[in-house]
Order: sequence, then C-alpha cells, then structure tokens
Amino acid sequence: MGALSRVFDAAWREAYRGIIPGVALERLIAQRDDSWWRGALRRGRPIAVVDSAETVVGYAAYGRTRSRTLGVEGEVDELYLLPEYQGLGLGRRLFRAVRNDLADHGLPRIGAWTLEENARAAAFYAGLGGTAGPRTLDRVAGVPLPKVGYLFG
Repeated sequence: MGALSRVFDAAWREAYRGIIPGVALERLIAQRDDSWWRGALRRGRPIAVVDSAETVVGYAAYGRTRSRTLGVEGEVDELYLLPEYQGLGLGRRLFRAVRNDLADHGLPRIGAWTLEENARAAAFYAGLGGTAGPRTLDRVAGVPLPKVGYLFG
C-alpha cells in the first residue's frame, strides 16, 4: 500500500501542481495513506499494478462506472505512473489491459475523467482513441475545477 501511495503522491504532484491550489493538493495527497488504501481495497474495486524490478511504478483503478454523467458502463477511475516512467508506453499498456478486462466483464464502453486543465492526460486519452465527451464541474478539496470525460468504444 505504501507503494501505491508513493505513485499517487509523485504523479499528483507532477500532474496537478499549478492546477489544484498548493494547500488543497497537499491535503489530498496526505489523505492517501495506508488506511485509505486498505479501505479502497476492501471495497473490491479492481486495481492493476505495473512493476519494474520488483518496484511498483504505476497502477490503475477501474470498474463499473461511478457516474451516470459519463454515459458508459465502465470507468477507469485512476491511472497513474511515477513521472520517471511516463512516456515509455507503460500507461498505454496498462490502459489496454484494463480496457480488455472491463470488456471481458461485459463493459465494452468505458470512460475516464480528467481535469480540463490537465493537457497531458487529455492528450494521453485522445491518443488512445478517446473522444472528449461530457463536461462537468468537480470540487477537488473544495475548489471547483472543470473536468472532461473521455469515451472509448
């Protein structure tokens, strides 16, 4: 669980610095401690992990969609890699594995949310064939931020 927290921490600092205000970002990162992960794993949402040399370098959490607004059956809730492992194709492979697993479980149409200002995530999902879909306002640590759903299938 510490390894998942480490990936989340590094990925969020790299992706959301300048998008989510500093104090709010730090508060969100601090909440992802071992007890948070134990609870998340008990809820039974699948998590796929990428490792390299016995070190967790990325993960994806996914399952049935949590939001009707997305308009699809399945959802990739989170997909994060340590910054030094980004751009190597691992994220694409992880996404494809998750998408195949969802399809195998009868969820061929999937989506993923990203903050509208996260250009790197938007380019990642678009590069995988996703189309920008619904837009909504999300509250991240009390801060209203627009997000966009990317749709696949």
